[in-house]
Amino acid sequence: MTPSDDPALVRVLAADGTFAPTAEAERYLPLIEALSDAELETFYRDMVVVRAFDRQATNLQRQGQLALWPPSFGQEAAQVGSARAARPQDHLFPSYREHVVCTIRGVDPIDIIRVMRGLTHGGWDPTDPKNGNTHIYTLVLGSQTLHATGFGMGLAFDGRSGTGDPERDEAVIVYYGDGSSSQGDVHEAMVFAASYATPQVFFLQNNHWAISVPVTTQSRSPLFRRADGYGMPSVQVDGNDVLASYAVSRVALDEARAGDGPRAIEALTYRMGAHTTSDDPTKYRTSDEERAWAERDPIARMRAYLQARGAADTFFTEVDAEAAAYADDIRTRTNALGDIDREVMFAHVYSEPHPLIDEQRRWLSDYEASFEGGN
Repeated sequence: MTPSDDPALVRVLAADGTFAPTAEAERYLPLIEALSDAELETFYRDMVVVRAFDRQATNLQRQGQLALWPPSFGQEAAQVGSARAARPQDHLFPSYREHVVCTIRGVDPIDIIRVMRGLTHGGWDPTDPKNGNTHIYTLVLGSQTLHATGFGMGLAFDGRSGTGDPERDEAVIVYYGDGSSSQGDVHEAMVFAASYATPQVFFLQNNHWAISVPVTTQSRSPLFRRADGYGMPSVQVDGNDVLASYAVSRVALDEARAGDGPRAIEALTYRMGAHTTSDDPTKYRTSDEERAWAERDPIARMRAYLQARGAADTFFTEVDAEAAAYADDIRTRTNALGDIDREVMFAHVYSEPHPLIDEQRRWLSDYEASFEGGN
């Protein structure tokens, strides 16, 4: 699976960073032209910093500090553009790879680390204002789309959207992947979203691989077309183009917030890393495919665009230094988290005592005792 040059895509920046909007991107150009140099530089900074964080977290997992890590390497533009398009009052429902979405909204990155270290089942409090209405990670595929739709229904019932006040009306954006798009939960969420005209955006990051299963095995037609069956306006965007991702998301959220009902976006991107650190992508995809997508790296693309606009070399040096310091801080704070309380993993799995959980707790206790006895 190599990158597509389908002109029907909404794309603003070509792979080499030149400003080359497709016909489908024309309606979005006023939004992009209104962006200031500072905003454009923020997009770039967001992507560079989260990639440094992502690499550091991957290394921490390899060194035994985390139980698992889901890399976002390669998907930075789709996430940054959409998160920056949301208004402060909007509600975001991530899956488990949206690291920069969360941090843009104010979530402390160490709270993401705590989840992957096994210190908590949640990570952060979505009701705390400092977390920017960001809901917790959901590792059960697709279930967050139902949560988001239910929340969107609540916004509509409570009159918190569609009032005509863009500063107060609220919307919901939910993130999921191409693999999750085949889950029944996603389709049930779309049924209810369309039926109740929720102020909601379904943001599908098509990174082309559902673990080891290619997207072509799941669908013979573009995934964004599935929304048509629910009467839901949908668009396909180049997910490695942060400007296109921003503009498409901004329009979709504004329309949803105004009471026009749910929207769907398919962001075509690529997972350059493993599905998680328990995965080995060399077993199922080729180096030629990875090289083809590496040539469309979202950070390199945006850097080339900014350089052509006259961004100073000192800016890029400063961003690199900021990213390195950010990653170093994550390592320091992770190492200071302390030992894992093994009881945490057994707490609140079921609302009532459960024999399976009791059995697993006993097994772990016996296993750890075997080491203490020198066996």
